[in-house]
This record gives sequence, C-alpha cells and structure tokens, in this order.
Amino acid sequence: MPEPSFTRAKWSIAALFCFLGFQYGTWVARLPALKTRLDLGAGEVGLLLMACGAGAAASFPLVTVLVRRLGSRRLSLASAACLIAVLAALSVVPDYPLALLAVAADGVAVGCLNVAMNAQGAALESTHGRTAMSLLHATFSGGLLAAALLASGVTALTTSVTVHFAVAGALLLLLLGGARPGLLTHRETTPATEDGPKRHTRRLPSGTTLLMGCAMAFGTITEGAMNDWSTLYLKDVVKASASVAPLGIAVVSVMMLLARLRADRWRSRWGDGPVVRAGSAVAAAGLALALLTGGVVPTLLGFACVGLGAAAITPCVYVAAAGHGSGALALVAAMGTTGLLAGPALIGFVAGAANLTAGMATVAVSALIVTVSAFRIPWRTHAPAPDHLPGEATAPAG
Repeated sequence: MPEPSFTRAKWSIAALFCFLGFQYGTWVARLPALKTRLDLGAGEVGLLLMACGAGAAASFPLVTVLVRRLGSRRLSLASAACLIAVLAALSVVPDYPLALLAVAADGVAVGCLNVAMNAQGAALESTHGRTAMSLLHATFSGGLLAAALLASGVTALTTSVTVHFAVAGALLLLLLGGARPGLLTHRETTPATEDGPKRHTRRLPSGTTLLMGCAMAFGTITEGAMNDWSTLYLKDVVKASASVAPLGIAVVSVMMLLARLRADRWRSRWGDGPVVRAGSAVAAAGLALALLTGGVVPTLLGFACVGLGAAAITPCVYVAAAGHGSGALALVAAMGTTGLLAGPALIGFVAGAANLTAGMATVAVSALIVTVSAFRIPWRTHAPAPDHLPGEATAPAG
C-alpha cells in the first residue's frame, strides 16, 4: 500500500496529538466530580495524578520493544483504543483502588501513544524533508482546549460523568477513525553511526541520548512549572488581583500555541538547533528580567517570553531523538515526563527553603540549561524545505 501524501499524513498524525490532549483533558477536567463520587481527600487526588505519571514513566521500557515489533502506526492505534477504554472505565469505577489502577493504565497507554505519535511525526519529516512537528504539538494544545470547552458545555446540562465521558468517547472514536487511513506504515530502521550500524543490543544509553534527555527534562520543567506556579506567583509575590492572577497561565499557553503554529517555518529557515538555542535563551532572559523588575506588566511579559521561547524545545528534541532509534526516543520521552512531574515539586521545595521568587528563578535556570545543552546536540544538519513541493499550490505567507 502506497504511503499517504504529506498533507494527508500530517493531519492524520495531528489527529493523534489532538486525541491525546482531548482524552487527558477530559478526565482531568472531571477530577472534582470523581473526587466527590469516590469521597477522596486532596492527598488521594494527588496520588491519583501521580499514578498516571508513574504509569507513563513505567511504560517506556515496554514501548521500546512494542514500537520495534508493531511499528509506530499499529502501536498508535492500539494505545489510542486503550485510552478510550480507560475513559469508559473511569466513568463507572466504583472505588479508589480501581480508580488508581485505571489511571495507572491510562498512564501506560499515554506513554505508548506519546512515543508512537512522535515517531510518526519524525518519520513524516524525514520521509518528506519538510517540517511539521511543531504544528503537531500545537494540536495537542488544541485537544486540551476542546476538552475543556466540552466539559464546560456538558456540565452545564448534566453533572453525570458517565454521560460526559460517553460523549467524549464517541468523539475520540471519530477522531481515531479519521486518523487511521493517513498514518504512516513506518517501521524503525537502525540508525547508522560513524562506526557502522547501531545495534539494538546496546544496553547503556549514549552520551548524546542522555544530553537530549537532559534538554527534554529541563524543557518540560520550564513548561510544567509555569503552568502550576504562574498564578500563585502573580497573586502572592506580585500582588496581582484575583481577576488578573489567572492571566499568567493564559499568557504562557496562548503564546506557546501561537509560537508552535509558526515554529515549523522558523525551523525550515534556520534549523532546529538555532531555534532551540534562541528560544530557550529568550525564555531564560525574559523571565529573569521579569523577576528582577517586578510588577504585573513586566511579569506577564516575562511569562510571554517563556511561552514563546519554550514552544519549539520539545518538538525539536523529539525529532533529534527519533533519529537515534526507538530506544533513544523512549528514554528522552521518559526524562521529559520526569521533568514534567518533578518541576513543580522542585519549585515548591526551593520556595519553601527560600521564597517563591527564588523558586521561579529555577525556571529561568532550567531554560538556560537547555540553551547550553542545545550547543552539543546533533540536530538536523540541513533545514528541511518549506512546507510545499514543486507543483503543489502554495498560499502566501501571512
């Protein structure tokens, strides 16, 4: 069967990213309802979220094997189907232990789909020589937004989690059905090295893989910590009003989404390495200036710099890791998950030992570590061609 065209494959893979954002956003949006139904305390809810992260982290040794045996297409479809089943289970789960089990299973499936869909995205770029990964990551954010809007609309009509998750499950099935025909039938090929082919029997990760994992971990620390702490920083340190403080996360999210919609053009023009180095430096410098200056407007501008600068880090690192095989991709994804989980806790620890300004300074330091790491990562040596081929109709750049 011939491979689908670039455009068809791009939007099919984008549907997978949207699928993951929508599924995750759906059940997280109903955490208050699950908390009430199962009579959970705050600590138990925290453990529920940790179970998801732990499941995702634990999946990565498994996903390395699965992506080699099944290929990224089949693994994407299988793990997405599991996520729909988990959503159905969460809608009727009767007690806390079973909820923990369901959420841990969700984490495993998330870990599998995360690696498989990023492998699809990297294969799309390498096959067609054109950038797409940043757009794909933007559609994940679109899925989260769609899930939030659906949750708001459904809960205005009914408080039933079962009804909400049934509607969401039907939409997920439609999304998966639309994605299936256009996915690439890509199977991993063993990447070459200067000394010849790299063998899968290698057990220890290379220094390059660890360096990419470091960049991914500190990149996700930068992302995740801003989502969790920006509102508190504005309220408690900057003394912003209750109506202004939530704008922190909105500014970061909107700037990141807008930047990801444009980042593939930047990658095509300048290459992945310069984009990551410049972006992470902008994030570090902008936030540092905001922390030193103080005030609502400078702080929001600094947060905007973080959203703008961090937008291309994870897409570019995933592309670089995929070039080193499924083992490298899985390890880098695992380190990214670790950073996402550890980042907010790290800021809390520093804030407790010193103050919240010092805690937020760790975000700037994390972005700076990405900048330094990016100088040593072997990025794509030639920037891909722009998002069109000779003979295809093109639209003027906006």
